[in-house]
Amino acid sequence: MRAEIERLVEEIKQSVGLLRRHLDVEKSTARLAELNKLAEDPNLWNDPQKAQKLMQERTSLEDSLSGIGKVEQELEDDIGMIELGEAEGDEGVVAEAEAGLKALKKEVARRELEALLSGEADGFDSYLEVHAGAGGTESQDWAQMLLRMYSRWAETHGFKVEVLEESDGEEAGIKSATIQVSGHNAYGWLKTEAGVHRLVRISPFDSNARRHTSFSSVQVFPVIDDSIKIDIKESDVRTDTMRSGGAGGQHVNKTESAVRLTHIPTGVAVVCQAGRSQHKNRAQAWDMLRARLYQMELKRREEKAAADQAAKTDIGWGHQIRSYVLQPYQMVKDLRTGVQTSDTSGVLGGDLDDFMAATLAQRAFGTTGGDIEDVD
Repeated sequence: MRAEIERLVEEIKQSVGLLRRHLDVEKSTARLAELNKLAEDPNLWNDPQKAQKLMQERTSLEDSLSGIGKVEQELEDDIGMIELGEAEGDEGVVAEAEAGLKALKKEVARRELEALLSGEADGFDSYLEVHAGAGGTESQDWAQMLLRMYSRWAETHGFKVEVLEESDGEEAGIKSATIQVSGHNAYGWLKTEAGVHRLVRISPFDSNARRHTSFSSVQVFPVIDDSIKIDIKESDVRTDTMRSGGAGGQHVNKTESAVRLTHIPTGVAVVCQAGRSQHKNRAQAWDMLRARLYQMELKRREEKAAADQAAKTDIGWGHQIRSYVLQPYQMVKDLRTGVQTSDTSGVLGGDLDDFMAATLAQRAFGTTGGDIEDVD
């Protein structure tokens, strides 16, 4: 076997060994068997909260254990193909198996990073908000592009996406929107995307076809369950009702079903208009407010530990975490890690894994990108 291939195989084996030790395969297998037995109890769902946590833990363990098994099997298959190809002098088979090994290395690297998602809220579902910056129609169109990008990323990874609030722009795009992304480690992955995103392009709204720079911000916070206690005084919260905008038909536009809650001490405000009734939207808004305040507490803890890498929240120059340049050339560049690609259509179509993985690694290992120059 060629030296380069041998080195690749050895790197994958070492990574798999780290994954097995991190997961403690023997202990996790025993725990999964225990959870499977508990899941068969007909009285399990008498306590929905307990049942949901049990099923989430079971799903997580199943994914981790089956993932390691799949990687080991694919590694064995690729090694077998290479040995067969070399024995028969078939370079095509060798090249195909080598490509498989390279893809496998990326998959193992992703799982290594996912194993680092052990923060208090990383395994939770996630709320994601998009807000257009100054710039009117330009920024509002950009905000809608970002919302589509994250929705596609989530759907590609098997997450469920639900629109909770969407405020349309005057001419095009959106002023703001909130979605809920549901699935294992949704918050752990999406938390890396919080910050200001900058777009440079020839404006489709400028009759003179000039280049425009637009900004929109992304905020991410975890969906918390009843096991997380966040005490909020009702006297500290202002409630406003309004007519729902966007999709929903005539009913939501004729009744004041949308609810905005403002936490007066912190200024945090949330809006929900997904439901057809004000009662349902009010309950959802309270869940969102508790989640926002919980996320603020998590952030305070991170800052106290000097581990917070979160971006500044001003929606404008000097605060962007990533730039997306579509004209005069194609480039997306992350200003925290330096990761960049010319595949702008792929990124805007939801291919964000490389950016997320780099930011997760940076946070996990405490490395910094240094002074990274932005793109024009």
